[in-house]
Amino acid sequence: MFVFRLIFGLRYFWDEDARQVYLIGLKFFTTKTWPYFGPDVVYTASQIPGALQGVLVGGPLFLLPMPEAPFVLLNLLSVAGLALLAWYSCRRMPGLPHWFVWLWVFMVPWGLFVSTRTVNTDYLLVGAIIFFVGLFESIPSIRGGVIRPWLGGAMIGFGFLWIFQLHMSWTILVPLVAYAAVAGARADGKGFAQTAVGFLVGAALPALLLIPTFMAHGILGGLGGTEQNVVYQFRNPVELLLTILARFLSFASYELPYWMGGHTVDRIALLKRHAWVIPFAVALLVVGHLQPVVLLVEGFRRKVQREWPAVRNLTLATVVLLFLAFLFSIKGPSSHTFYVTFPLAMLYSMYCWYPYLQKRFWRRFAAGVLVAGFMMSLAFLFEYYPQQSFAVDRDNAARAIQQGDYRIMGERR
Repeated sequence: MFVFRLIFGLRYFWDEDARQVYLIGLKFFTTKTWPYFGPDVVYTASQIPGALQGVLVGGPLFLLPMPEAPFVLLNLLSVAGLALLAWYSCRRMPGLPHWFVWLWVFMVPWGLFVSTRTVNTDYLLVGAIIFFVGLFESIPSIRGGVIRPWLGGAMIGFGFLWIFQLHMSWTILVPLVAYAAVAGARADGKGFAQTAVGFLVGAALPALLLIPTFMAHGILGGLGGTEQNVVYQFRNPVELLLTILARFLSFASYELPYWMGGHTVDRIALLKRHAWVIPFAVALLVVGHLQPVVLLVEGFRRKVQREWPAVRNLTLATVVLLFLAFLFSIKGPSSHTFYVTFPLAMLYSMYCWYPYLQKRFWRRFAAGVLVAGFMMSLAFLFEYYPQQSFAVDRDNAARAIQQGDYRIMGERR
């Protein structure tokens, strides 16, 4: 699976954001200057504070000065993160077919397309999974005793400051951390103390890459201008809520049109170029549109798991938080802007799929969806190469590494 994902990321690389994030690490490697700031927020010409992004991309080049080194580390991280999500889902719901959980987690489009190439949202995945697993194990009404309280707290702290240095969506997580703290303190003072200590310990490691930025630039300067992104924007509330809900549920569905192209003409052209995949694409188009509907309906039904009401309420509360957040965001609710909630959507969906997957018919149906998804992934591999692969920039990246000049590959905006 790692090799497949690595190849996928290398072939589905090219766009300006991917190049710019790669350049952050390449500049760190070639100039040996500390990367105080990470990804750009182009809407306000600001930068996210912290050196994490530069270290994640540039660090591997110090160990293996080859252009593909950052992709290797990224895909190791994403495979580890998805493995944690699959393992945790199986531990929480032993009745789920393990083969389905593991294959679905790795093949669902939002777990494959966004976690394999050097864009800051791709690096979010592992931190977001660590965060939400820790959150589940820190909320008394959801906790399953899979991990100890202090480790749950450590995972929240680590995941939170990881995300803080990669993407503006960290703001969505603050109320969730506060809720877990209040609920934990009320339920078990001793357990909460362990969780709190774990939070501080877990946050310490990514904080080492963040503190130098604020020491060098001060509190306000250290924010990199990101505070400019908090601007009230009037948006139709009904349209905003429905958009967020649909896109959130699509994280845990086979959302095919989004990845086939921006327009119907582009999608038809892709199918014409790879006619052999048409039967699979048609099946996935139907399934991918039905899955969010099923996930929505299942939210109103009872489940055998005692923690189900709390999981459903947490999911609903997160959707409401997203709704409120986008009233004060300069950017609209594109799916990638709240990709940080992907693990929650997946965990919620596992509870919804559970009663179906107890039946042989639906297990066979799920296997068919997985096969169709794999075939579609192969079609995308053929489609992206060579126009959108890393091959477009590899020679320039190799020369930049050899000559110690990141500008050979491109200029940082």
